[in-house]
Amino acid sequence: MKHSLASLATRFQGTLVGVDGVVSGFATDNRSVQPGDLFIAIEGANVDGHSFCADAVARGAVACLVQKSVPEPHILVDNVVDALARMARSFRAEFAGAVVGITGSAGKTTTKEFCAAAMASLGLVLKTEGNRNSEFTGPLLWPELTLEHKAAVVELGMRGFGQIAQLASFHRPTIAVVTNIGFSHLELVGGREGIAKAKSEILEALPADGVAVLWTEDEYLGNLVSAAGDRKIRTFGRGGNADCQVTGYEALDWFSSRITGVLDGQQWAAAMPTVGQHIAKNVAAAILAATEAGASLEHAAAGIANAILPPLRMEIREFQGATLVMDNYNSNPPAVLGAIETLEEVPSEGRRVIVLGTMRELGDQSETGHRRVGRRLSKSKIDRVIVFGPETEFIVEEFVRRRSSEEIAVAGSIEELRRLMGEFGPGDTILMKGSRALEMEKVLDS
Repeated sequence: MKHSLASLATRFQGTLVGVDGVVSGFATDNRSVQPGDLFIAIEGANVDGHSFCADAVARGAVACLVQKSVPEPHILVDNVVDALARMARSFRAEFAGAVVGITGSAGKTTTKEFCAAAMASLGLVLKTEGNRNSEFTGPLLWPELTLEHKAAVVELGMRGFGQIAQLASFHRPTIAVVTNIGFSHLELVGGREGIAKAKSEILEALPADGVAVLWTEDEYLGNLVSAAGDRKIRTFGRGGNADCQVTGYEALDWFSSRITGVLDGQQWAAAMPTVGQHIAKNVAAAILAATEAGASLEHAAAGIANAILPPLRMEIREFQGATLVMDNYNSNPPAVLGAIETLEEVPSEGRRVIVLGTMRELGDQSETGHRRVGRRLSKSKIDRVIVFGPETEFIVEEFVRRRSSEEIAVAGSIEELRRLMGEFGPGDTILMKGSRALEMEKVLDS
């Protein structure tokens, strides 16, 4: 991807101050600037990116995108967020292929990778890298567009009302997938009804001939269907009323599982490069979205095996001889219950151990959510539980109502967590699940 500063200034509807140059990338953090980047100066509540323009240029940035003048070469715009959206919208207007937009409380990034793999038979697929799904990073996908791209899949994050609508205004999805209405960011939108309303913004942004792809077992399916209006609705899930139904699941090992299903009466089978029945439904969502985008069912199902899943999501590592499964990107009650189920079903030669961190951003549902996990653990086949972080005491309280207190331990620090995990070795399986902010993967730091 290379664009001139002058052409980008036009797309931003800004003014170029300084000589023209060639932009080969973008950076939102001055510390990650690479030569040829355009540095995006983000003015936050605590830190103003304009203060780091000099450092960004010293590191090789050709110019900076700013909303107030700086001495360094720059493109001056009225508002950086609005300018990024205008730029993305101008590139998006040049693309005629299907655009699959994905949102939901959990599983967005994994489903995005499944979708990209399922649509690969259509040609080159433009996709959001990592989880660049904010108003600052989301627009940076579209300058990567080339004539070779035949389809696109984008991730839309939500931290409050209006954000998905803003992202959808320039991504302009033609197919919208809502993975689920869960518990993330409850405190920002006043409850799960609020989450459903915020996620519905992607459906309201669909064109009249757009397609809504929804989870049939979702408690808020009715809310989503109402938001979709007269647009075409397709469903996925395990129930027989789903258009794309998961009919079978078998975990082969921690690296793979076999999924079977039916789409509109046609059977399909897919090799999923990870495990978890709660993840299998996202394979069905991806296959359904890919076929709506024009891929054949056979090609869509076969493509799932080639999905490249992001790190810290069921990532297999080794810890002092034990198998360590790290799933530390996001954590909420349904995701943890799915992790418990997965740990129970995958073969293990030795003990099954689960390390659970605090589930954050649950608002006033936090105690209820942690207690729900504790009750499920007390009935599980898991041999040992270790908890880490605030509010996990509710997990402990529910667990010891039915199981011995010797089967659960509390870690007060990463060092103590490392010591407790050190009690296990070859043949044992440790599944680690917690919110990203806890950084529990630091137990691997020697």
